[in-house]
Amino acid sequence: MKTEMKQGAPTSFLPPEASQLKPDRQQFQSRKRPYEENRGRGYFEHREDRRGRSPQPPAEEDEDDFDDTLVAIDTYNCDLHFKVARDRSSGYPLTIEGFAYLWSGARASYGVRRGRVCFEMKINEEISVKHLPSTEPDPHVVRIGWSLDSCSTQLGEEPFSYGYGGTGKKSTNSRFENYGDKFAENDVIGCFADFECGNDVELSFTKNGKWMGIAFRIQKEALGGQALYPHVLVKNCAVEFNFGQRAEPYCSVLPGFTFIQHLPLSERIRGTVGPKSKAECEILMMVGLPAAGKTTWAIKHAASNPSKKYNILGTNAIMDKMRVMGLRRQRNYAGRWDVLIQQATQCLNRLIQIAARKKRNYILDQ
Repeated sequence: MKTEMKQGAPTSFLPPEASQLKPDRQQFQSRKRPYEENRGRGYFEHREDRRGRSPQPPAEEDEDDFDDTLVAIDTYNCDLHFKVARDRSSGYPLTIEGFAYLWSGARASYGVRRGRVCFEMKINEEISVKHLPSTEPDPHVVRIGWSLDSCSTQLGEEPFSYGYGGTGKKSTNSRFENYGDKFAENDVIGCFADFECGNDVELSFTKNGKWMGIAFRIQKEALGGQALYPHVLVKNCAVEFNFGQRAEPYCSVLPGFTFIQHLPLSERIRGTVGPKSKAECEILMMVGLPAAGKTTWAIKHAASNPSKKYNILGTNAIMDKMRVMGLRRQRNYAGRWDVLIQQATQCLNRLIQIAARKKRNYILDQ
């Protein structure tokens, strides 16, 4: 019947109720505000100013003047939620809300592939995370070691990534074995890489000056001449490095080893350098139906282009950083899964805000 009225059907074809409403409709139309052609340009400009405007892009993160020849925490080679101090020798992760479940990693700006080299790491603070449930395993833990520049920030969870954790475990490629002592707040871990062991590279660690023994033996042929970089992975802990910039080491160093900062620049290998400007950055947005393979494609594309250091922004990537002993959180979580997913989404929204201020390459997988 509405269609007939729009087409101007005769009144005789309308029900009595519609006929009675016609005068009222005409009266309503007569009360419409007449179009004013006399309004000037200023009126319409005022109306335009009152409209909602698109948000302006956030300002880029200020870059401090820093001597790039120094060994330091690499602000390009770390997770978005790892905050690096101005001196580039210390840092800490975000711990608000769901970030307290996440591991956060960072690598040093220089690596080595020869000699007998070391560095130190001190746990300055176990950050309070009272909002975590009491069932959360190891709410404060640090994993320290070495990795290739092409590895992810998840230390010890893939090949050529070697870590010693505060739970008294060593790991590589997500294989965890008992090693050394447990360590926590205020402990100092010394990390040693010996490239002068014939066909192997030996990695070992000390706790507060006490040698824990050889943790890993790596065939030089397997490394293929690639450099190993100092690497840390933290969960709710603030850490500080000594690459050799301190006048005195925290603890005694194994004889014959040199701090990485004291090596000539020619013997150090610079890690991947990030884009110089936003114009050089790249962002890929995944579009497709659920379960169409977007995440799989994003992971493969990032792995096949290691030089671009893609940061994948998505809830799946966040859940990967909530692992427990290298296993996905689904197998180790007793709480409500929907609540954890909601927290992961909140983390993603925060990471997107952080990402907008940094010059990196991104894949938006959401």
